[in-house]
Amino acid sequence: MTDRAQYTPGPAGGAQVLKDGEKWTLVLVRELRHPPAKVWQALTDPVELREWAPFDADGSLGTVGTRVKLTTVGYNWGGFDMRWQLEALGDGTRLTLWTNIDRRFIAMGAAGWHICFDVLDRWLSGTPIGRTVGPDAMKFGGFQRLHAEYAKLFGIERKGNPQ
Repeated sequence: MTDRAQYTPGPAGGAQVLKDGEKWTLVLVRELRHPPAKVWQALTDPVELREWAPFDADGSLGTVGTRVKLTTVGYNWGGFDMRWQLEALGDGTRLTLWTNIDRRFIAMGAAGWHICFDVLDRWLSGTPIGRTVGPDAMKFGGFQRLHAEYAKLFGIERKGNPQ
C-alpha cells in the first residue's frame, strides 16, 4: 500500500449541481486512465468496492435484475439514488456519477466523492492508498480544503446551506 500521507487531492473540479425544486443532484465527472471494463469491474464487484467506495455491497452490482443491499461506511447518506455512466475515452474512461443529496451536504458530498475517485484511480493503477470514507475522510487534511473549494464552486456557504 502506498503511504496515504503522500497523497494530496487536486483542486475541486469536474462537478456541478442540478436543482429541480427541492431535489438536488450532484454530478461528478472524472477521467480515468483505465479502460471501461476495468472501471466497471471496480464499480460492480463487492470486493473491489471495499477498496475505494463509500459503501459495501452484499452482491454484484453488475447483474441486471438482482437485488443488492448497499451499506454506507461510517455514515448514512439517507438512501438517495445514484447512477453511473462510463464512456470510452481513448484508452481510458470518462466516469460520471449522478447522486441525489441533501442540499445541506452537497459540498461535503462532492469532497468525499472526489477523494473516493482518487482512491479508485490509485487502486486501478496498482498503487492503492486505502479506502478513505466517512468520518475518516473528514479528518483527512485535504478534505476540508476540498469542502471549501466545492462550496465556493457551487456558490453555497461553507456549511452547505444555500446563500
